[in-house]
Amino acid sequence: MQKLLVDSGPLIALFDKRDIHHNRVLTYCRFSKERFTSSWMVVTEVSYMLSFNQHLKINFLKWIDKGGLEIIPIEHSDLERIIELSTAYIDIPIDLTDASLIVLSEKIQTRRILSIDSDFQIFRNRYKHFLLNELL
Repeated sequence: MQKLLVDSGPLIALFDKRDIHHNRVLTYCRFSKERFTSSWMVVTEVSYMLSFNQHLKINFLKWIDKGGLEIIPIEHSDLERIIELSTAYIDIPIDLTDASLIVLSEKIQTRRILSIDSDFQIFRNRYKHFLLNELL
């Protein structure tokens, strides 16, 4: 099964029915055959953004626990690459969550990401490739 990186925005939209992207993300997820993959940074960001409703946050965490999202750790050895990305994009700036996804894209060798942000049309991986945003 092919892995697909997932950013925070689609995960928030998936669990918050009031989000303007909810239906589009839900439809994408229903028909997807990929293994959704992300980082702990994304999980932390989504949990924080869903904390306005503890039931949504708990449902999100249960979904992960049941295998809805594979979490690939960011290791201490990845910190150098995150610093490199943060330096390269100092004027934008890149946040830790986005940097973690670029690092994961290099680790699992994919250019595909599920995101509602246009940031990934700017950021490039170490091979000078943009990530291909599945929702834009």
